[in-house]
Amino acid sequence: MNKRTNRRLRTMLAGGLALTLLAGCGSNSASPTGSAGQTSAGADEKPVEISIITEFNTPEAPGPDNPVLLEFEKKTGTKLNILWTSPNSYGDKINLVLASGDMPDLVKVLDFNNSLMRQMIKQGAFWDLTPYLKDYPHLMEYPESTWEKTKIDGKNYVIPSVRPSHGGPWLPIVRQDWLEKLNLEVPRTLDDLFEVMKAFAEQDPDGNGAADTIPLLPRNDLGWAEGVLNRSNGKWKEADGKLIDTTFEPGTREGIEWLRKVYAAGYMPADYPIMKETQSEDLAKTGKVGIYPNTIEAIWRVQAELIKTDPEANFLPLSYLESAAGTYAPSSPGFSGVFLVPKSVPEDKLKKILELMDYGASEEGFALACFGIEGVHYTVGEDGFKNATEQAFKDSVSQSSFGKIFERSDPYLWAYRTGMPKEVFERNKTIVDERTQHSVDDPSVGLISETWLKIGPDYTKKMNDLKTKIIMGQEPIEAWDRYVDSLKADADYQKVIEEMNAAYSAK
Repeated sequence: MNKRTNRRLRTMLAGGLALTLLAGCGSNSASPTGSAGQTSAGADEKPVEISIITEFNTPEAPGPDNPVLLEFEKKTGTKLNILWTSPNSYGDKINLVLASGDMPDLVKVLDFNNSLMRQMIKQGAFWDLTPYLKDYPHLMEYPESTWEKTKIDGKNYVIPSVRPSHGGPWLPIVRQDWLEKLNLEVPRTLDDLFEVMKAFAEQDPDGNGAADTIPLLPRNDLGWAEGVLNRSNGKWKEADGKLIDTTFEPGTREGIEWLRKVYAAGYMPADYPIMKETQSEDLAKTGKVGIYPNTIEAIWRVQAELIKTDPEANFLPLSYLESAAGTYAPSSPGFSGVFLVPKSVPEDKLKKILELMDYGASEEGFALACFGIEGVHYTVGEDGFKNATEQAFKDSVSQSSFGKIFERSDPYLWAYRTGMPKEVFERNKTIVDERTQHSVDDPSVGLISETWLKIGPDYTKKMNDLKTKIIMGQEPIEAWDRYVDSLKADADYQKVIEEMNAAYSAK
């Protein structure tokens, strides 16, 4: 990307490089291994310049002189220009970049069903990577199921941002020290959760003598409540060999009613619908929050801050929730976003990009991304556990920065964060294993309805807006019933269901 293009992109993304939070990575097993077959540029060989856009979740984005970045460049013979972008409204920012046609060499899109991305792929805007991938052995170590799920029209146009299948998606995370102080059991149902919220609101669990706790702090969406009652992971569930749209399921209505009850009781912030991801996390860091739906490892960003003033603060990720439908812990599709290479990138540079990503998928590259440089960013204890140094935080070394680009399939990736003590990591690994026993998959991953690509964004917005209004008491629950009835009579919407089931049958 030339300097003019780079300036234009930075202008488009102005304000997008906002802050988020802490750090970490992976199974914290062995130290970095050998070179994985990668070589740095020769003395007379000019580094290949590669521009990348991705999100980050560390307090600050790594700078151009970051030692981990420099080490990646040295190992791969590249000069990397990374446009680190805040997760706040990342999807909107990426749509701007895609629509501009003036893209970096490697583009990360978080939504695999992004309609603009899909349209551009059909128009030939991105490289078909299928003929090339076999030459990159570490990328080929990604699970075959993940490569299959991310095919489009039978071809690999994307590199999946690989993630474990279990342990990652959001479930409520509860202040265990507050539960113990109030002699409460770990909640297992939504009714249990409501009673815990009531106790957190009324019994002063933080002991400051004021009724100022926030029993439930939502983060982005509240779909997990519907998931518990429907025992479904997302919009679709399988029943009798067919896909069922959970919009029509009783559990969805019950989930909305339950959240309305929580909101009416004052157990979550009145302005939750407009809170940005970074704002909710900053609020959680105040020590007033009792339940915070999040991922297992991400909560360490909050807890690490709290224990500075309250050493007993302890967030417990729930292993599962249950309802009449059964036990529930949502699985991951095996990836969190995808990378694409625009067709404007020459073939020789495409191969260099794949070489870079392949190194990042090696044990050495993965450890470098997540832990940094031994002796600088971490030390290794006698038990083999990598202990982060203060420099790791200063250099934003984390799966939430470099680990957003350079990734390896690791079943406990979501169990660790930089600075986390070994005992918390081991507890988190146990929770990951427990969630596996209650895991609910999303049967629609990789399936596409052409009609939904066109009309889906509008329908999704209307649906979510109505849910929010009902939860906040601005509309009665009967408004949901009327909306559901309208969808049953909507030819376009019914066509979506037909197309999704046709795709499911074909799979």
